[in-house]
Formats: sequence, C-alpha cells, structure tokens
Amino acid sequence: MTKQSIFGRIAQLAKANINALLDQAEDPQKMLDQMVRDYTNNIAEAESAIAQTIGNLRMLEDDHAEDVKAAQDWGNKALAASRKADEFRAAGNSTDAAKFDNLAKVAIQRQISSENEAKAAEPTIATQSEVVDRLKTGLEQMKGKLNELTAKRNELVARAKTAAAQTQVHDALKSIDIMDPTSEVSRFEEKVRREEARVRGQQELAASSLDAQFNELEDLGERTEIEARLAALKQGGSPAAIGSAGTSGTAAGAGSTPAVDEADFDKL
Repeated sequence: MTKQSIFGRIAQLAKANINALLDQAEDPQKMLDQMVRDYTNNIAEAESAIAQTIGNLRMLEDDHAEDVKAAQDWGNKALAASRKADEFRAAGNSTDAAKFDNLAKVAIQRQISSENEAKAAEPTIATQSEVVDRLKTGLEQMKGKLNELTAKRNELVARAKTAAAQTQVHDALKSIDIMDPTSEVSRFEEKVRREEARVRGQQELAASSLDAQFNELEDLGERTEIEARLAALKQGGSPAAIGSAGTSGTAAGAGSTPAVDEADFDKL
C-alpha cells in the first residue's frame, strides 16, 4: 500500500498541468506559493519513503549475500569433511571416515538450505530494485516539476510587479494631466487667468483716470491763457502783441472756451 501511495503521488504531481491550474486561480501568486510548499513537502515525504524502500532493499541484498557466502562456506566444509573421510578410509579407520562423511552430509544439507534461501530472495530483490529505480525516476520528475513551478512563480511575481508599477505610473500621469479640465493644474491655471484679467481691468481703469487728468490740465492751461490775455487787454495792450506773446497751443484748445451767442459779436 505504501508503494502504491508513493507511485500515485508521483504520477499525479509529475503530470500536473501548472498552466491550467494558474488559469483557474483567483490569486496565482498565492496559489503558486502554496503549490511550491506542497511540492516541497511531498518531495520530502517521497524522499523519506524512497530512502526506507532503498534501506529495505539493501537489507535483502545483504541477507542474500550472506546466504550466498554461507552456501559457499558450507560447500567448502562439506568438501573438507569428505576429503578427511577419504583419508581415514584409506588409513583403514572406517569409524572416523563415517563420522566425517556424516559431517560432510550435514554441511551439504546446510549448503542447500542457504542456496535455497538465496534463490528465494532473488525475485524479491529484483522486484524491489525495479521499484527503487522507478521511485528514483519519479522523484527526479517531482524535483523537475518543482523547479518548473518555482521558475513559473518567480516569472509571475515579476510580471505582476511590472504590471503594478506600470499601473501606478499610468495613474500618476493621469492625475497630473494638464489637458484635463478637472485637474488641479487646470484649476490653478484658471485662477491665474482670472487674476491676470483683474489686473488688466485695474490697468485700464488707471489709464482712463490718467487721460482724464491730462485733459483737465489742458483745459486749465487754456483757461489760464484766456484770463491772461483778457487782463492784458484791460491794461491797454494791443491784440496783435498780446496774441504773439500768448502761449503755444491756444488754437488747438479754442474749442474749450465758454459758449457764446455769435450775434453778440455783431453788436461790437
């Protein structure tokens, strides 16, 4: 039963379709880690069982070698006893001759017994040797499958980390997309534009106020010149002299004089 269990486990693990298992896994990395642990534990169990089987085979081989050696020893003893009996018989000592013949028979009987035990063990040794060879082959297949699984696990973990890094970079780039109207950069840009527009409005207001101030200064200058000429006329100055002595730019500002009725000039 133990042998069948070992063979069944080796056959199942050696024929396992790792790719199919990964396709069905919700978390391939966790499943692969568990599979690596299971394979490692199964290999350790298989190695222990195979080592025990090999130990049993070596015991059988040792017993067989002892039986073969015992058969040889008893054969040598039978031969020595037979020769000794022949020597006593040649010397006319039939009693000792018969004694050593009996010893030779006993040695031959034990030789046959040892030979029978050695022959009886040979089929079992052959079968166990075949079993050990198959177990060793299966164990090597398991180790190869473990290496394949470990490499697959490492590849998958590396690919998962690469994908995660790419996703993180993509999300980071997306979060700072300046073309996205909802991004922080776009909102800040809009705020700056509004501030720039406000500043332009202030500048336009300031420019309008400054133009008004210059216009007011021009009107004031013109009125001052008119008052000055009028005062000169009242003091008896001639109109030509007063005109030539006036400040430049009077003609340009004549339109700013107070409104009068042109008919009044005809009365002069």
